[in-house]
Amino acid sequence: MRWGTFFIVAGIIVFIIFITWKKMKQAPKKDKWAFFILLFIAWGLSLFNLQYIEGPNSILEKLLDPTFGKFMRR
Repeated sequence: MRWGTFFIVAGIIVFIIFITWKKMKQAPKKDKWAFFILLFIAWGLSLFNLQYIEGPNSILEKLLDPTFGKFMRR
């Protein structure tokens, strides 16, 4: 994890919130929640070095191979 990247992304998110705050006051609650949830998901993903994390196929393969491996090979 790179702390510099984390703080840069956090600063960008604060900047985005600062810019859109006036427009978001008029938006319905659902839109506000969706906006903030997406921003915080992006902020959370910035914690991980995503280029070295395995994809969903390999994770499913590791989870399902011991239990369903024999069944699927038949």
